[in-house]
Amino acid sequence: MAKQTPPPGDKQIKTLERVFSKAGAGSRTDARSWIGAGRVRVNGKMVRNPDHWVDLENDRVTLDGKPLRAASKTYVLLYKPKGYLTTYRDPEGRPTVYDLVPEVGAWISPVGRLDLDTSGLLIMTNDTDFTERLTNPDHQVPKTYQIKASTLVSDAQIERLRQGVDLADGMTRPAVVTRLRDSEKYTFLEMTITEGRNRQVRRMLEAVESKVLKLVRVAIGPIRIGDLPIGTWRHLTPEEVHALRGRAASKVIADRRHARHEEPRSEPRP
Repeated sequence: MAKQTPPPGDKQIKTLERVFSKAGAGSRTDARSWIGAGRVRVNGKMVRNPDHWVDLENDRVTLDGKPLRAASKTYVLLYKPKGYLTTYRDPEGRPTVYDLVPEVGAWISPVGRLDLDTSGLLIMTNDTDFTERLTNPDHQVPKTYQIKASTLVSDAQIERLRQGVDLADGMTRPAVVTRLRDSEKYTFLEMTITEGRNRQVRRMLEAVESKVLKLVRVAIGPIRIGDLPIGTWRHLTPEEVHALRGRAASKVIADRRHARHEEPRSEPRP
């Protein structure tokens, strides 16, 4: 079925499948299944099109005759092990992060992703606005990783990482890079970046003639993984949620203030 054009105006409009995920009632895959099975009604009328537009303020959505209500907000910090996918279901039957959080009691989604071979801090939530704050690159929320490099990394290579390196999808932003220690063959680094490109840290090391042997995300913004055992999770505290929201918001506010007070540049002389 062809996707409809959203109605004009300033109303809060979402597709029907997104209404369910935004409410924290289930995944978009679940929503499509419920809609296709005829279990969903909008203003009393059965709707089988998951792309049907819904006015969040005025339309009434029901599932099995029960009104859809937003679930209470849930924020989870998971120590993702290596070998787990950051997805709901895998066609190949590989383990996913959802296997580690069955008792949370709410439908939650990962905030960003960690690839199969990366372990560390992963936040999961049903708060879509919170997710957007943390993942929008304009907010530049810092993410910190500890790295075991495949080689001894020189000071010059570290400086290149700090200044930014040229990848296939463009220059990276400057990074905070600290040498943790050197062994006989390997360098251990801590790197903080403010972007979320696909496999970015791995590609940055390759750009300076090294490779990543082990990668662990240890922090997002001010929240560190601490002594949480691998493969386990805990709820974020209200203070931690507030700190993460504030970190994302403060970057946007600072950028706006800078843009407002920046003096216009003079035109170059002919």
